[in-house]
Amino acid sequence: MIDYAAILTRRYQGRQWILNGDDYDGLIMTDGSAKPTKSELDAHWPAVKQEIEQETVQRLNARASALSKLSALGLTDSEIAALVG
Repeated sequence: MIDYAAILTRRYQGRQWILNGDDYDGLIMTDGSAKPTKSELDAHWPAVKQEIEQETVQRLNARASALSKLSALGLTDSEIAALVG
């Protein structure tokens, strides 16, 4: 499923829009600009999806690194859990 809100947020910064629902038909440009075509938005999806996936991996890696460092400092698992939830 294509995430049109993610595409618009990442590729059409500064433009104002409303997305009613999850599909292209619900897109309304509220700033008077021309509505991008479905094909234009669809073409952005592979790169946007990859960016999102990379950001997720980076967050998970950063969390694992932080947990490892806390453990190396001598904190117990329960102490770490109390800090990070």
